[in-house]
Amino acid sequence: MTAIPATLGPRTPAEARMQQLRITVSKLRRNGSAMLGLILLVIIFGAAIFAPWLSTHDIYAQDLTNRLARPSAANWLGTDELGRDIYSRLLHGGRITLYIACLTAVISAPIGLVVGMVSGWFGGWVDVVLMRVTEIFLAFPSLILALAFVAALGPSIENAIIAISLATWPPIARLARAETMMVRRSDYIAAVRLQGASAWRIMVGHIAPMCVPSVIARVTLNMASIILSAAGLGFLGLGAQPPSPEWGAMLSSARQFILSNGHVAAAPGIAILITSIAFNLVGDGLRDVLDPRHD
Repeated sequence: MTAIPATLGPRTPAEARMQQLRITVSKLRRNGSAMLGLILLVIIFGAAIFAPWLSTHDIYAQDLTNRLARPSAANWLGTDELGRDIYSRLLHGGRITLYIACLTAVISAPIGLVVGMVSGWFGGWVDVVLMRVTEIFLAFPSLILALAFVAALGPSIENAIIAISLATWPPIARLARAETMMVRRSDYIAAVRLQGASAWRIMVGHIAPMCVPSVIARVTLNMASIILSAAGLGFLGLGAQPPSPEWGAMLSSARQFILSNGHVAAAPGIAILITSIAFNLVGDGLRDVLDPRHD
């Protein structure tokens, strides 16, 4: 039997990580729905980033003589109740909505990861206390909880981000706890403990890397819920404030014209729908690719 050359395998941890990354990307590319969602997200993020160059009108300029105009060559998606161009406001509104969603994910994911790892590793009374707090947050629907927090903090984009972050970290904590409890019983963790590594070093260096893929998939799936919560707060006047072109605020101002001028509400509504679907498609694909139990 011919021996396989040792050079065919990774020789360093960095090479092993790069090889695993290539395998993950290859699996993701074979997932049609995930690639569709990724293409949609690239388009949506690209439109938001280049909004100042893609927009055709000043998003705050009012023209009452042209209010509630139908889509035309001058106004591609029509105008709103104040004569402002809906297409331009939709592009700039994507910046605000995606900013809220991404910053919320950046805040909530580390909180949930740390709480879940600490709870799963130490167990005992630490686990009981942290999980009871987590269950209190989970007892309320995320939007209702976000409404309560932002009502107490005051309406603004920053407070909306804080409120949604406080409402979205508990599911991540439960996931990280389950992953930690499974990994901590592994033989290599026992070997590291025998070498004298501290609990925090084990969690940071060995458990967190095992939890991160599942957390990334969960956060991506949560993005649709985060976007809907942000739009809901904006719709109720507790998020971005007028005249800011946030999608939820645009829906709120257009709700009285839904029957007579449906295009005013259709544009932000469709934008929220497509963005949520895109994140769900990518999240499903990441869950399939990053889950080692998935064949």
